[in-house]
Amino acid sequence: MAGVLSGLRIIEFAGLGPGPFCAMMLADHGAEVIRIDRIGSFNRVNDPTLRSRKSIALNLKDPKSLVIAKDLVATADGLIEGLRPGVMERLGLGPEDLMKVNPKLVYGRMTGWGQTGPYASSAGHDINYIALAGGLHGIGRKGDKPVPPANYLGDFGGGGMMLAFGMVSAFLAVKNGSNGQVIDCAMTDGTAALTSAIWGLYNDGFWKDERGVNLLDSGAHFYDTYETKDGKYISIGSIEPKFYALLLELTGLSDDPQFAKQRDSNEWEALSSRLEAIFLDKTRDEWCDLMEMTDVCFAPVLSMAEAPHHPHNVDRQTFVELGGHLQPAPAPRFSETPAETPRLAPRAGANTSEILESLGKSEAEIAGMRAEGIVG
Repeated sequence: MAGVLSGLRIIEFAGLGPGPFCAMMLADHGAEVIRIDRIGSFNRVNDPTLRSRKSIALNLKDPKSLVIAKDLVATADGLIEGLRPGVMERLGLGPEDLMKVNPKLVYGRMTGWGQTGPYASSAGHDINYIALAGGLHGIGRKGDKPVPPANYLGDFGGGGMMLAFGMVSAFLAVKNGSNGQVIDCAMTDGTAALTSAIWGLYNDGFWKDERGVNLLDSGAHFYDTYETKDGKYISIGSIEPKFYALLLELTGLSDDPQFAKQRDSNEWEALSSRLEAIFLDKTRDEWCDLMEMTDVCFAPVLSMAEAPHHPHNVDRQTFVELGGHLQPAPAPRFSETPAETPRLAPRAGANTSEILESLGKSEAEIAGMRAEGIVG
C-alpha cells in the first residue's frame, strides 16, 4: 500500500487488542504487514484493527512451521508480538534467536506489565494495567468508584499507539546506521506516560489526588457533560475566560454574580447544579443551534451510530465504509504521502500461498505443507 511507511515489512504474531492496533497503524500508512495466524483461527473481517494485512496460517508447534516463521522474519524490518514474557523464547523465536539472522530487526514486544517486574508473568487486562499505573484512580465522579474508560487508555493509547511510536523511532535509528533493537512496551508504562500533564499539575499543587474535583475530571462546572431535554448530552469546555464569558452570554448568565466566580472551586458543585437545570430546558439540537461552531468550546455528545454522519466528520472523511460497515479512517494525515483507503481484514491464512511463493516455495511444496498440517 502507498503511504509514508511504504517499503517496510512487518511480521505480526497474532494477538488481541494493542498488538493488532499497532500493526493497523503501521499498515494504514503503507507498511506491508504479514500476520501469522494459527491454523483454524478466525479473523473478523470487519475488525478495523486487523485491516490492510496479509495472513499466513501456521502451526507454530511444528518445527517446520517455525522455520517458515524465521524465514519470514529474515526478510522483515520489524516484528510485533504480544505473548507473555518467555513464550517467544521457548518457541525459538525470541530476540536473541531472530536477531542472529536479522541484525537490523526491530523487535516490538507488547505486554501489560512489561518484560520484567514482579507482575511480569501474571495475567491481566487493560483495567488492571491502568489501575496500577495510577490512571484509573482519577476517572469517575466525585464520591463514586473509579470508572474504566473502555480500553482506550491502556490497550490502545498506552499500548498499541506507544508501540507504534517506538517502532517507527527504531526504524529511524536503523536508517541512521543503528542495529535493530528490542522494544519493551508495557501498558503500565505507557499509561503512566499519558498521565504526564496531570502529574505536572499535581506536583505544582494544582491537582487533587481525588476523583471529580479537578478542572478536567468533571469537578468544574465549565468542563463537563450535561443532559438535555430529550435525554441526550452535550459537552462544555469553556476553560479560558473569554470562552467562559460566551458560555454565560448564551445561557443568559452574564449578569449572575455567582457565575462570575469561575475559578472558585468551592462554588463548582452549586454552579454545576444550576447549569444542569438550564441545559435540561432545551433539546440537544436546540443547544447545537445556539452553541455549535462558536467559541464556547462546545460539541454534542454523539453515539457511535451518530458520529460518522456529523457534517464535520463527513467533510473530513473521518470514517470510511468497508464491506458495508463504517470504521475510523487512517490517522493522522500526510500531505505528500497520504494513506490509501484501508482493505478489509483477511481471513486467517488467506494469503498463505502467496507468502510462501514469495519465499521461493513451489506449488507442490505448498500443497505438501498443507497436507502435513504445517500451514493452513
